Amino acid sequence: MSPAILLVPRDVLFGNPERTGPSLSPDGRQMAWLAPVDGVLNVFVGAADLTGARPVTDDRDRGIRTVAWAHDGRHLLYVQDDGGDENWRLHAIDLDTGGDRDLTPFDEVQAQVVAMDKRHPDDVLIGLNKERPELHDVYRLHLPTGDLTMVLDNPGFVGFVADRELRVRAGVAPRPDGGVTIMVRDSTDDDWRTLVDVGQEDALGTMPLAFSEDGRHLLALSSVDANASRLVRHDLDGDTVEVVAQDDRYDVADVRLDPDTGQVQWVSFLRERVHHEPLDEGVRDDLAVLTDTERGEMAVLGEDHTDRRWVVAYVRDDGPTRYHLYDRDARSLPLLFEDRPELGRYDLATMEPFRMTARDGLELQGYLTAPIGTERRDLATVLLVHGGPWARDLWGYDPQVQWLANRGYLVLQVNFRGSTGYGKRFLNAGDRAWGAAMHDDLVDTVRWAVEQGFADPDRVAIQGGSYGGYAALVGATFTPEVFACAVDLVGPSNLQTLIASIPPYWEPLIAQFHTRIGHPEHDADLLWQRSPLSRADQVSIPLLIGQGANDPRVKQAESEQFVTALREQGIDHEYLLFEDEGHGFAKPENRLTFYAAVEAFLAKHLGGRQEP
Repeated sequence: MSPAILLVPRDVLFGNPERTGPSLSPDGRQMAWLAPVDGVLNVFVGAADLTGARPVTDDRDRGIRTVAWAHDGRHLLYVQDDGGDENWRLHAIDLDTGGDRDLTPFDEVQAQVVAMDKRHPDDVLIGLNKERPELHDVYRLHLPTGDLTMVLDNPGFVGFVADRELRVRAGVAPRPDGGVTIMVRDSTDDDWRTLVDVGQEDALGTMPLAFSEDGRHLLALSSVDANASRLVRHDLDGDTVEVVAQDDRYDVADVRLDPDTGQVQWVSFLRERVHHEPLDEGVRDDLAVLTDTERGEMAVLGEDHTDRRWVVAYVRDDGPTRYHLYDRDARSLPLLFEDRPELGRYDLATMEPFRMTARDGLELQGYLTAPIGTERRDLATVLLVHGGPWARDLWGYDPQVQWLANRGYLVLQVNFRGSTGYGKRFLNAGDRAWGAAMHDDLVDTVRWAVEQGFADPDRVAIQGGSYGGYAALVGATFTPEVFACAVDLVGPSNLQTLIASIPPYWEPLIAQFHTRIGHPEHDADLLWQRSPLSRADQVSIPLLIGQGANDPRVKQAESEQFVTALREQGIDHEYLLFEDEGHGFAKPENRLTFYAAVEAFLAKHLGGRQEP
């Protein structure tokens, strides 16, 4: 790599952003956003042009990660957990009094925001699992007083949709076979009835989204009678279904609705890049302005109550995210701020989509990021595996990718079978394929990069978090001959104990785990054979493991039992345990500590650059 390419400091990549997450007030006069105070992210409020900024929270620990206006224009809402335990509490900042109230002060209870509507500015629907840890009941929260009134004693739903009057009228009920049933009712006095009933093959591609303004139609995603999830409209009176938007291969990724009428303004498909398809002529010119004026993936984050001013984000692969305030009447798009302006001082790599064919003929898509200033030949390489696994990699700025490329590594990201976004056939091809065909896809990606001449076969690392951490452990135990080293962050090592220790509020979804991964009783041998712990004695490459002590999804025991096995076998490894973190690292000081260790580890075993 050319020495002229400056080393991007880790704190620029993994430290706090300078500002992020802008949210416009209902009257369009004020803006809220997140920015650090003494190194901790807090909520700031100022005028819509950001003048007169002042902090309105005083978090001194984990930092606040999201903020949104209540429709009353007086309260700002955010959630916070304790040490990464994901038992979120809902807080309200009263801008008139300056007070910060914990609205859900219940131990070991998780709060979820279900719905808000500007017709009911003083109320918010929230879900709380305080009566039964496995199910969230729905409460109406009155912001002026903090009073909570239960409006739905959960009959077994894992998701809800409320109408414009904040009445819960749709719910998602999991089936014992891994499928789901969408239930609806005409009013809170009526009985629930089945609207859609699908098997496991359509479960992840089918979900309700929103009611029409009159409450007689329900927008939903559905992969029924199609490969990819389509946007459909259910007529609740006549039981007819209208297809609103579809793509033969790619699932609907996002839907933009008119905040007043509920009509679909545009639908987004995430192909290699995001594609927005306008369905409302009233926004076609707006969408053209937004997609043509700035570079990057555009997303509308929010609007004022008139829907004439939008907060818009542009995500680039090679620079900071840029936030704008769009005026629909003037067609103007002034810049608010960049989240990490210091990135502009450095040359960052670009992300290139690629396609390849797996050994069984399945087409795989992904992204390749090469270090700049270097010939793309025989490069030290990091296979960066996404989590989920029911998620996907996408084009855009990723601090890990830029960090690795800046250190001289070719970065490979592949959406292996089981990843979302590519239709149900691709998704369901990952069923019961953990540690098998899903891992074959990863190995095939490495071999493809070697065949292209891009990657040095003797200098390839596998790295990832959550499922990606599991994949790294599989790489170290099942196919150590392919990789020079492995980095696992919060990855499960034993599929049996992973399924047995899921958070209680995932219990209704247990059939999904059984059908997609394996059943602990019926498939005990399969689960053990696919578990890295079963082959811990086969580790023959350097391995670094990171874990959060409070992780509710992949418990500390998942890493500890693997590390214990390595110690018993006398196998060298590195293990970093963070006592104040959960499933990933919220605190910048912990991120910086972890990635400094990973950087030294990769430099030692792959030969890349290293920040002193």
